[in-house]
Amino acid sequence: MKKLKITELQRLSKEQFQKVEKIPLVVVLDEVRSLNNVGSIFRTSDAFLVEKIYLCGITATPPHPEIHKTALGAEETVDWIYFEHTLDAIKKLKKEGYFVYSIEQVHHSTMLNELSLDKSKKYAVVFGNEVKGVQQEVVNHSDGCIEIPQFGTKHSLNVSVTAGIVIWDLFKRLK
Repeated sequence: MKKLKITELQRLSKEQFQKVEKIPLVVVLDEVRSLNNVGSIFRTSDAFLVEKIYLCGITATPPHPEIHKTALGAEETVDWIYFEHTLDAIKKLKKEGYFVYSIEQVHHSTMLNELSLDKSKKYAVVFGNEVKGVQQEVVNHSDGCIEIPQFGTKHSLNVSVTAGIVIWDLFKRLK
């Protein structure tokens, strides 16, 4: 097997990306403090045709060199909006008909591998702060919570790793 060169990957141009049909998914970052995590989530969102990213609270916004370092230009292809308060973003999404899931460990969460989605509906997923997770008031206003099953000694994953797992799984279900 021979590794492919970047020129052999046949990726979309920025112009083509803007025109291609996206999956009905908005990613919401609730007080994510690491610019590297923000950049990584932009890059994952580009890879799996996420409709838009909502950056909320202390979450940094492009343009920023630390976001660019991990986004590698995805901050220029994926549409994004900033909200001072995450709850305002959630209210906007619900008003527009999105079903909002927080990615959080709560009583009666739905395990990701047991999640059922309707391809005719629109979804949003909220990823929380690296230490505190998704704010409780945001959880309270969510339609449900998704949890990634874990089997080791640690109780959480890095937010960008979590986003990668969840976005890929939802892409497979919605595409």
